[in-house]
Amino acid sequence: MAKRHYIPVTADVPGADQRICALIRKVIRAALLSEGLTAPCEIDVLLTGDAGIQALNREQRGVDSPTDVLSFPEFELSPGELPDEEDADPGTGLIPLGDMVINLERAAAQAKEYGHSNRRELAYLVIHSVLHLLGYDHMDEGPEKARMREREEAVLESLDLRR
Repeated sequence: MAKRHYIPVTADVPGADQRICALIRKVIRAALLSEGLTAPCEIDVLLTGDAGIQALNREQRGVDSPTDVLSFPEFELSPGELPDEEDADPGTGLIPLGDMVINLERAAAQAKEYGHSNRRELAYLVIHSVLHLLGYDHMDEGPEKARMREREEAVLESLDLRR
């Protein structure tokens, strides 16, 4: 049997039930598959709120404000570049892609603001984070951001979570 991705999900806030954890794992797998990454990977996920993500943002990035998602990639990749099996942890056989932190409070507020479901907003944030772990960025308003948005929408569509 082929090895599968390992996606531990922990939470330091209420509301992170099994349904949400299952959605996160499904979305991560879809995003990795969409990018062509089939080797077994590990992505650690933390679900938190405004206070938790603000503390991490301040500590890790020097930005003292909450945000919707933080991504901490293990590798410095370029969009379309994938780690390979040589990057796998010898003890587990898994490629450690990095960590993502999702702010459930912000996800719910943005879903309401944008007029779509919490499920769609959470999926979007997860895809966004996976793409950051795989080297995508959106710091400019040019082609990098457009490429990232195109990939996000493609994965959302594959999950039948269109706008």
